[in-house]
Amino acid sequence: MHPTTLFAVDGLLTEEEREIRSAVRRVCDRELRPNLTTWFEEGQIPARELARRFGELGVLGMHLEGYGCAGLGAVSYGLACLELEAADSGLRSLVSVQGSLAMYAIWRYGSEEQKNEWLPAMAAGERIGCFGLTEPDFGSDPAGMRTSAKREGGDWVLNGTKMWITNGSVSDVAVVWAQTEEGIRGFLVPAGTPGFTATDLKHKVSLRASVTSELVLDSVRLSQEAVLPGALGLSGPLRCLNEARFGIVFGAMGAALDCLETAIAYAGEREVFGRPLASFQLTQDKLADMALELGKGLLLAVHLGRLKEAGTITPEQVSAGKLNNVREALEIARTCRTILGASGITLEYPVIRHAVNLESVLTYEGTSEIHALVLGKALTGHAAFT
Repeated sequence: MHPTTLFAVDGLLTEEEREIRSAVRRVCDRELRPNLTTWFEEGQIPARELARRFGELGVLGMHLEGYGCAGLGAVSYGLACLELEAADSGLRSLVSVQGSLAMYAIWRYGSEEQKNEWLPAMAAGERIGCFGLTEPDFGSDPAGMRTSAKREGGDWVLNGTKMWITNGSVSDVAVVWAQTEEGIRGFLVPAGTPGFTATDLKHKVSLRASVTSELVLDSVRLSQEAVLPGALGLSGPLRCLNEARFGIVFGAMGAALDCLETAIAYAGEREVFGRPLASFQLTQDKLADMALELGKGLLLAVHLGRLKEAGTITPEQVSAGKLNNVREALEIARTCRTILGASGITLEYPVIRHAVNLESVLTYEGTSEIHALVLGKALTGHAAFT
């Protein structure tokens, strides 16, 4: 029995949603999985080729309306994230940052001119975007960011540094958030703008099949047309982050599912003391527990997707999904590693790769501690962030 059959998850999906899931899975199986070990070991991916392929597949900004975007439902987008992360978290990150952070910021807060200039090409994967919010000293506390934008005549001059930026060095445009006299504003900074540089971060042990960069803005001069007119204050970037977190709710379950499928297959073939490893009680206990947590996480993801489609989902609900599903996915990956024994630490199997990737997913788009405090505030009415 497949793990998801226990919860009859497919019965909650429409035919179109199942077809989208299958289409993404086919591309992952045929084109991506055969290369993942190499990409992970080398710490490099063909980002532009992947972006164009994802554009052909229709998953870039697929939940947005118009401007070349597919306008599909939240659950369809979530299932695409699930299948991408079942291949590798880094691939889902590329799609997530492109569609739910960079494209969403332009779609939600940009002018018509900005939308028409960037969104169709980004949906097609012809242009790549990144999202510059996190700084070296300001991750969980973005309100304290030091990056500044000051008016000089009719222009804006930006100075500052952004860190841990997915897609940074391969992006054609960076959505950069900066402090201004009137509050936090968003700016579109095209690649090649004088004073703007993006440098890859090396020696990562996690998310190696992903581009992670530092952005430096040294007296970057931009015209007024670079400002996202609809965003003022911290609510702008936080709304974007909520979009990305939703994809993670599904994506993390994809990584967990790939680990569990691998562990079940391995346990059925591996013999210990003359018997299949799968026939031992301790192994079955582990598999049963993991299947339960996977199923509960999938049900939660689909439920949140339906709430999002209805327009009633709250940030606290997204936090609950991100906190639970990433935490449980990481525990599933670690437990699957124990079933594989020594084989579990090699890249012959995907489990250790998922495990180290999920260590990053646990941290980005809000750490588990921050999401716990979000829920704590919702439950008690008291903020405990400081």
